[in-house]
Amino acid sequence: MQDTFKIAGLELESRIFIGSGKFPNNRLIPEIIKASQAQVMTVAVRRFDFENKDENILNFIPENVFLMPNTSGARNVEEAVRIARIAKAASNTNLIKIEIINDNKYLLPDNYATAKACEILSKEGFSVFPYMNADLYAARDMANAGAAAVMPIGAPIGTNKGLKSKEMVRILIEEINLPVIVDAGLGAPAQACECMEIGCAAVMVNTAISSSANPVLMAEAFKDAVKAGRKAYLAGLGIVSETAKASSPLTGFLTEAYEEAVK
Repeated sequence: MQDTFKIAGLELESRIFIGSGKFPNNRLIPEIIKASQAQVMTVAVRRFDFENKDENILNFIPENVFLMPNTSGARNVEEAVRIARIAKAASNTNLIKIEIINDNKYLLPDNYATAKACEILSKEGFSVFPYMNADLYAARDMANAGAAAVMPIGAPIGTNKGLKSKEMVRILIEEINLPVIVDAGLGAPAQACECMEIGCAAVMVNTAISSSANPVLMAEAFKDAVKAGRKAYLAGLGIVSETAKASSPLTGFLTEAYEEAVK
């Protein structure tokens, strides 16, 4: 069954996006990409270092992987727009993940500023992927501003706490006519599977892989979980019941067996 993911002019087989931060060594990145089968990797623009071959992360991303720069470090609209323009000039891609964070404790994204940056950059021809709190009204604003998708957090970034925003994410899937990609907070493959089961278009994972004891094996585990969750969604999950229901009608079977025996 063909299940191609088409978004922002891309045609993808994989529904897992990989972040590039926190790995102990950039040389691990090609192995992570291969194990996860990811086709999109996000990179903070501040990690572009063309003067240092060993430190410039672009040298470690395979050519068949789509680069999605992000505006990590931006604290307001102006900074996010400036970083996005630098990213486009440096990497020759229209893809941009908007991150605007001025909360130093929980690192929660600023939805209002993000929607405004989304509007500015969409008009400039960017394919904008806004990183956001799972809020219906903000998501509508971002959709109206021209976003290519919305990327709500599952839990605060780097916490590995899982899909704590599940009900809000489910509402976005139901109400927003854009792909929903859960980004941040997912800590285990089962949580990525859960995202896909409820209808997310994809998931974004970084810390759960980079902080594991075996990042390459964990990347493969997330790949398998995302595929399993997507298959479950396409198959249609079974109906949840408040009461027990026997999988085989034992009562009818026993009655018939008794009647046969007393003939």
